[in-house]
Amino acid sequence: MVTHVSPQTTTARLPWLIIICGCLIALMTFGPRSAMGFFQLPMLAEKGWDRTTFGLAMAIQNLAWGLGTPIFGALADKYGTWRVLALSGIMYASGLILMAVSTSPTLLHIGGGVLVGLGVASGSFGIILAAFARNVAAEQRSFVFGLGTAAGSAGMFLFAPLSQGLISQYGWYDALVIMSAMMLVIPLLAIPLRGNSSSGITPITYKQTAGEALREALGHRSYLLLTSGFFVCGFQVAFITAHFPAYISDIGIDAKYAVIALALIGFFNIIGSLAAGYIGQRYSKPIFLAWIYLGRSILVTAFVLLPQTPATVIVFAIIMGLLWLSTVPPTNALVAIMFGTAHLGMLGGVVFFSHQVGSFLGVWLGGYLYDHFGSYDGVWWLGVALGVFAAFVHWPIQERPIERPMLAAAE
Repeated sequence: MVTHVSPQTTTARLPWLIIICGCLIALMTFGPRSAMGFFQLPMLAEKGWDRTTFGLAMAIQNLAWGLGTPIFGALADKYGTWRVLALSGIMYASGLILMAVSTSPTLLHIGGGVLVGLGVASGSFGIILAAFARNVAAEQRSFVFGLGTAAGSAGMFLFAPLSQGLISQYGWYDALVIMSAMMLVIPLLAIPLRGNSSSGITPITYKQTAGEALREALGHRSYLLLTSGFFVCGFQVAFITAHFPAYISDIGIDAKYAVIALALIGFFNIIGSLAAGYIGQRYSKPIFLAWIYLGRSILVTAFVLLPQTPATVIVFAIIMGLLWLSTVPPTNALVAIMFGTAHLGMLGGVVFFSHQVGSFLGVWLGGYLYDHFGSYDGVWWLGVALGVFAAFVHWPIQERPIERPMLAAAE
């Protein structure tokens, strides 16, 4: 059962301008990358490349996203969130343009892989949620993290039909150019998020260098368990994001249901993220996370074994949407509880790097195994097994601050 945690009384007013702008940035950065699967078939048909080529580009994107997140998180902690977010818009726009004009797999991998990945990394949940954490009271964090995650979910909901509509109306090339232009609004939206780790309402009661904070975290058992479990989240969701449209086509279901499915995942992701923020504020976050991962494994098992029809695709999308990014608010809140907010961008980024290693493997293995065996079944079943593993490792995580010498007050 989920253990009840009594919420504290919330009296501080929320900084709504920071929250709204941060949520809009999360929507913008998460939207296009979640719609990359719609570009796979039309791009490959014109270029003559195979699915491994596209899958590798998306895998590199996820790996660059993961590698960049702790680095950009540390930079935002020290030099300010706005500077890092402004860089995000520029890199993201450049990557989408290079992806559109790519004449070789190498350019595709640099543009759609490295640059888009770094663009997402520097505007990722870790950067935005760390800024939120520094500007809200501790008892409000889970709720506000749910808002930020829901905004990213809204990006998936909006960009699934938008990207498919742009491809249908203008072709995949112009669709990428249009989305590239959209990314240039991010530096403007980022202006209210100007602070760094020394600003905001949360006092820093324990001084550490970035290296000291990282060593402390990597020696903490609960942090390592949390990091290993988040690997599974990345594997599962990245595989579906990149390969589900092609999978739907392979099993003979009309392509429109792939659009509907990803839009439904995005919509119910909003509900799931908000619910996760609410639940995480009141109940044990590690146990809640264990149930999310176990629920994903049960859902995928049922989807693969039952007859696959448009109806089962829709039901799968709805339930998966509820479980999709519901891991993000409790995961980031646990990092803040364990170590405070001084280095939250970096430490949350390290956890997210594990997520993106999983994403890399999920996307790449999806294309690789399909090209070798003509089926995605092996990746589906691997995701089921990993979900059970994630449930197991989250169960013993301790939801409490790390014990430190001479700590004047807990955050």
